[in-house]
Amino acid sequence: MFRRSRVYRWMAVLTVMASVSLMTCSAAQSSPAPAQVGSANTVTADPPVPRPSTEPCVVQLFTNVRFADFSPKPFSYAPPVGCPGPWAKVVFEGDFSVTAGRQFDRTGNIWIGGANIYFGTTAEPSRTVSPSWHVERDLTEYSALFTAEQSGEVVLGNVVNSTFTGVIFGSADLQFYPVERFAEPPAAADVVLPLSAGPNGGTVSLPTSTSTLARSFTLPTNIERAFLDVYAQSQANDEFWYACVPDDVANELQSCGATAFREAQITIDGEPAGVAPVYPWIYTGGIDPFLWRPIPGVQALNFVPYRVDLTPFASVLSNGQTHQVAVRVFNANRRFEATASLLLYLDHGSTQVTGEVTENTIGNGPTPDVKENLTTTNGVISGTVTVQSSRQFTIAGFVETSHGKVHTEAVQSINFSNRQEFNISASTYVQNITQTTSISSQTTTKNRGIHQATSKQLEWPLTINFSFMTNPDHSGSQTTTIRQEFNSRETVTEHDHPIFFSILSNVVAPSDTLFFNASGSITGNQGQASSQQYFSTDSSGACYSRSITAADGLLTGITDGQGCMRD
Repeated sequence: MFRRSRVYRWMAVLTVMASVSLMTCSAAQSSPAPAQVGSANTVTADPPVPRPSTEPCVVQLFTNVRFADFSPKPFSYAPPVGCPGPWAKVVFEGDFSVTAGRQFDRTGNIWIGGANIYFGTTAEPSRTVSPSWHVERDLTEYSALFTAEQSGEVVLGNVVNSTFTGVIFGSADLQFYPVERFAEPPAAADVVLPLSAGPNGGTVSLPTSTSTLARSFTLPTNIERAFLDVYAQSQANDEFWYACVPDDVANELQSCGATAFREAQITIDGEPAGVAPVYPWIYTGGIDPFLWRPIPGVQALNFVPYRVDLTPFASVLSNGQTHQVAVRVFNANRRFEATASLLLYLDHGSTQVTGEVTENTIGNGPTPDVKENLTTTNGVISGTVTVQSSRQFTIAGFVETSHGKVHTEAVQSINFSNRQEFNISASTYVQNITQTTSISSQTTTKNRGIHQATSKQLEWPLTINFSFMTNPDHSGSQTTTIRQEFNSRETVTEHDHPIFFSILSNVVAPSDTLFFNASGSITGNQGQASSQQYFSTDSSGACYSRSITAADGLLTGITDGQGCMRD
């Protein structure tokens, strides 16, 4: 499927956006206007980060930076003057735009002290639309990163020449919200350590299953809790990994290899320590650029990292020795870009904790079950290819702290399935994908007779129906329908009594048909429509709901508050 799609993804940029001269580079960065029905500007239903009522202290990281090459853009960070931590909230805000013209989606990331504070991709422009967009991230847990002066860097590679004319501009700041009088500050990591390409940051390429992002640390000796926030972004041959097939049938099915299963795996000193399933992000040039105008795919502009709980290993990490933390991607097939941040919470009442890992059943790796049920009759290939993986494991350990023995047990189940239906002939290429990742975890903490359990369920369904038809005159059409979801539910209990819950659902569903002439150039499209529904609520009474719809590249509807209780 996506061998052909890569070709037309390229052509879409060159052809649909044709007849545009190179724009000048004096265009100023501006914040996107509020979503308006009838607008072609990039829009999402994603909510802003909730803010405290205090007035924020704002630190500008960079302003109106022009991205027209692949050189990193350095900046200097200094803590907000007269606004010391701890802070009630720290929020990253970024505003980006790209001039009208031809341009691919591009990957951007921002680093402070070598640690990642933003990771996402850009919207593609058209010859008449210069999209702008806004992104936010809650960085409160990363507060320790912002207490001292640090070097910063923006990496947003972009080609600008006589063919690719879209120039990207960006501005970003950090907003520090003081704690209200008499209020307690929220929990934040005491130490934030980056797993990146170097002291200034940068992702690390993982072209194969044996490639690793690995960093060695000599850590504090009083670690009570530890977490790893992991990004694994599919690129190049792995961009459409969810459409890949086993190597033995890759050529006949005109697809990438290594099957349609990927997962990030975490090790400590070479021993398995966690799993980070890979979310199937689709960028704004993916498969058919019209699909994502004006509504991009789930998290396409603002990736959400996957958090791995390393707390059962706190005693090992605290033993005063040097430890290596590493990330690799199982089945990586040229390539993933990876980074991670290690967040440490310390026992402030002691300088040394002791303990041990009492159980670790994670094993060395998954054993995916691959089935091929394909037939070839009169030159027509039809049938199915499936891959499934199921993991269940327990990791447990304890630390002796200044406030007693803290025992942590993490039980996780990860189930993955991908089913692809094919029908391939001289005039037809049909590939329908049904993929689901289901993650269930329960982390139980026991300390001084208090038992607290956090249960999380994640579901990432993805459905893609793709059909390419070639006419007798060698013209053709490509029809694509997608439904992409990110669903989560979390419950916290104390002695089996619920004390907190949250629910989140994010669904994007686009469709479009492209038309090609005999030479393979796009001549137009038809029936473009898309929608996004975002809903979240929790036991504090917070509720957010927004649904948006679009057709023919224009926003057609906005509905707010559906499903939220009203007074």
